[in-house]
Amino acid sequence: MSWEQGIVLAMLMVIVTCLLTTRIKPAYLFAGAAFVGYQTNMIELTALASNFTNSSLLTLVLLILVSIALEKTRLISWVGQQISRGGQSSVIAKLGLSTAFLSSFTNNTAVVVSLIGAIKRNQRHAPSKLLIPLSYAAILGGTLTLIGTSTNLIINSFVEDAGLPSLDFFAPTVIGLAVLLAGMLIVIPLSYFLPSNEEQQQDALPYFLEAIIAPHSPLVNKTVAQNGLRALRRLFLAEVIRDGHTIAPVCPDTQLQAGDRLLFCGDVESVTTLQEIPGLELFGQHHLNGQSMMEVVVSHSAGIRGNTLKSIRFRERFDAVVVAIRRGHERLAGGLGNIELHAGDTLVVVPGKTFHTNKQLNREFVLVNGLDSSARLDGKKSFAVLVSFMAVIGGALLGGYPIIKGLAGLLLVLVVTGIISFAELRRRFPLDIVVIVGSALSLAQLMISSGLSARIGDVFMTAFNGWGLYGALVAVYLFTLVLTELVTNNAAAALSFPIAYSLAVSSGADPMPFIMAILFGASASFISPYGYQTNLLVYTVGNYQLKDYVRVGLPLSIVYSLVVLGLIPMLFPF
Repeated sequence: MSWEQGIVLAMLMVIVTCLLTTRIKPAYLFAGAAFVGYQTNMIELTALASNFTNSSLLTLVLLILVSIALEKTRLISWVGQQISRGGQSSVIAKLGLSTAFLSSFTNNTAVVVSLIGAIKRNQRHAPSKLLIPLSYAAILGGTLTLIGTSTNLIINSFVEDAGLPSLDFFAPTVIGLAVLLAGMLIVIPLSYFLPSNEEQQQDALPYFLEAIIAPHSPLVNKTVAQNGLRALRRLFLAEVIRDGHTIAPVCPDTQLQAGDRLLFCGDVESVTTLQEIPGLELFGQHHLNGQSMMEVVVSHSAGIRGNTLKSIRFRERFDAVVVAIRRGHERLAGGLGNIELHAGDTLVVVPGKTFHTNKQLNREFVLVNGLDSSARLDGKKSFAVLVSFMAVIGGALLGGYPIIKGLAGLLLVLVVTGIISFAELRRRFPLDIVVIVGSALSLAQLMISSGLSARIGDVFMTAFNGWGLYGALVAVYLFTLVLTELVTNNAAAALSFPIAYSLAVSSGADPMPFIMAILFGASASFISPYGYQTNLLVYTVGNYQLKDYVRVGLPLSIVYSLVVLGLIPMLFPF
């Protein structure tokens, strides 16, 4: 073994060991390997820099940033409304298919982030019954197209870097459809074995919100119970103010009228919940259109203490709309605009363009935090965003316009029109992914150029001697699957590709079956909450334990693997 192979092998062993035994971020480990490769003159600076500007990587970054706008559209609200109707099986079927479809055209992690809130707000089913199926559906949907998951685009970047033609947009679609169908048939019955973990502290309803019944609202002349306002999860209807008179407590048979002001107690997600109820206008609704929400705390030395939002003309003074107020666990009363502000009050605000430059912020507030929640776009802007995104995808499919140019142009328009802010771009920029992919490309080049990947490929062929190319394919798939469960999907793809490619070249086989094995193996993370971002996202929210993933994920992983390993040789011959 040459000294170059020794250094690269040592780096691989360090990366895998640290990923398994430490909490060091993968980005640091891969960046360190690329740095060592440069310092030892095994890779040139120009080659190193070009790996960070790979077209597939840039496409992935643009997709993640554009998805910020997609998350704000009414499409997410519509999906959320669908999962509130029907029994558990039909809800999971609808949730799975809609999630898979959304995940096939945009980053599946962004889809899960967007739908977690809708699932937490659904009124019929415990979130823990739906969140693992949501994650699995997003993973399965991500295998439908080339842009469905970051892993697919990362693998495509390795393919291009190896001098092979770029993968077709629909290259994995047939196998993806098969595993989606088989997966849903497994997940739906097994979901009944998931726990019914209700979120703790159901009586903790910190935020105070206000909404008004619109003149032609479908809620008019119906009771509170008929409108479903008594069964809202983590959102309690505390008062109704009608013609200056307060109705409290609110009875299920209280009939609502146009102009009624409804006062709710709930969490931050309640802002979106109220926006999604037809005929109900949230306090400050006319000023909400896709902006990110922020949380501010009133200072002890604030001049606004002892005054109401109306008396200080909060919106004009700070260029921000208050949509919710919290004062510890105290239940507030009266209209939102008439609440006297105290030191320590937490306000959820939707900022305008000049909010962040207001010189009064430091004096009036002791804390200014960005929230992950955003106000929904109105119908026209939602439609425009969705049509524009589909036009970009359609143009790329028809070969009329490269997807990277289309996404770059769309992102510019979204920023110029204010649908996406620079603060959101900074907060959501996938720096870790850029570092991992750019560094992993460099590591893959080192494995191939040093001959290490060819030597490992020979070991694979020797170990599976007598099994032929199909045995090698199964070995590559299982190697990638195990790495995915242990060290995350992107790292698994980065470590597996050079080995699989060298194995295909040395045996004179077409690399495509092995590439597909890595593509589907890197997305086969169902047994562990740590291998895939979407699994980790729902882990805490659903209050799950590892056994919950094993109970549903192990049978799914077995069926998924059988379908994939059965179809790859048929559709992609050696």
